[in-house]
Amino acid sequence: MPFPAKLSPPSPADGRPGAVLRRFFGPRLNKDDQGDEGEGGRDTGLATKVRPKLKRPSMYRVLLLNDDFTPMDFVVHVLQDVFNKSTEDATRIMWHVHNHGVGECGVFPFEVAESKVTLVMDAARKNQHPLQCVMEKQ
Repeated sequence: MPFPAKLSPPSPADGRPGAVLRRFFGPRLNKDDQGDEGEGGRDTGLATKVRPKLKRPSMYRVLLLNDDFTPMDFVVHVLQDVFNKSTEDATRIMWHVHNHGVGECGVFPFEVAESKVTLVMDAARKNQHPLQCVMEKQ
């Protein structure tokens, strides 16, 4: 029995019956599409999606370089603000930079490391300190 005019289903865009439902529920399998040799005589295999191998991003060490002019409390302040270090960790890193000439602030993906180096350099320039911050591939 056909639908009354008010309740008729929307007409499919491609003119085939059931196209509207297939758009929402996926294609319907025919006898030929079920994987075994049906009346069509063609052998169909299982279609699988090949996922590309993902590799971890390269990591970069962010390093502070020692100088004789930047105040130690400014270095501690930068380590706390930019790298979210606690007061104890920031002080330990600052003393390592002071005694060894260089100290590692953290290891990050490229974009994060680059932005942290920029933040440190901008803060040093704004406060007129010669503090240097670099990054190197780990």
